[in-house]
Amino acid sequence: MKQYLEKAHVLIEALPYIRKFSSKIILIKYGGSAMENEELKHCVMQDIALLKLVGLKPIIVHGGGKDISKLCEKLSLKSEFKNGLRVSDKATTEVAEMVLNRINKTLVQNLQSLGVKAIGICGKDGLLLKCSQRDANLGFVGKIEQVNVEILEELLEKDFLPIIAPIGMDESLNTYNINADDVACELAKALKTEKLVFLSDIEGLYEDYKDKNTLISKLSIKRAKMLLDNIEGGMLVKLKSCIDACEHGVKKVHILDGRVKHSLLLEFFTDEGIGTLITKEEYQ
Repeated sequence: MKQYLEKAHVLIEALPYIRKFSSKIILIKYGGSAMENEELKHCVMQDIALLKLVGLKPIIVHGGGKDISKLCEKLSLKSEFKNGLRVSDKATTEVAEMVLNRINKTLVQNLQSLGVKAIGICGKDGLLLKCSQRDANLGFVGKIEQVNVEILEELLEKDFLPIIAPIGMDESLNTYNINADDVACELAKALKTEKLVFLSDIEGLYEDYKDKNTLISKLSIKRAKMLLDNIEGGMLVKLKSCIDACEHGVKKVHILDGRVKHSLLLEFFTDEGIGTLITKEEYQ
């Protein structure tokens, strides 16, 4: 009887959060170990399916950097990064598009198996993501100039769960590989989402990355900017995206440890929550 009562308590604890977030758009940036470990992947898909089935409106933006690097290595293409971004010549961009579209359709298949109407698209579809070249030194790495939110709004209205691969194109129809964190940020800003969630391979943000006891549970934009000088690589790109989103209409941004099973449910539907929350509010 005790275990049944514990299950009932979990459901009761989740009730106010389900009510609060019902019909709200949430954007999830999916990447890291949660994409590579099959058990973790299944947990994430279960979490997202549950969020959708209890009335939230999730959108997924996924990465695929490690898979792209693996295929580049097999094809004898050099993987080079500058400031956390992949240098992309035409051949590398073609590999990225192929890998990301394969991942995209696999995620669609996984969510369909859980009873969710999922649809996979990339930034080329309906010119969802109109790009320009971000930096000549990076090659075909895109900077998002315009987001066609009508596509996503219509898909959500028809009860689809959009899954987006970070590939876009410019007015001349050149293809660009786009950093998935940037895509998540720009879509969240355009849609004014309730939450933007980054699934990562760290517990959250730290005051001192050498000391894992300095995890920050909540911080303001002002404090987040103070951490920029102490961070580099991919996490620097991610934190800049978090700050940008908060400054342009996204109410809350979360960095969660995707290595923790059901981290999304723990964050959305429990009193404690996990990871790091970034908002405009000031915290002690």
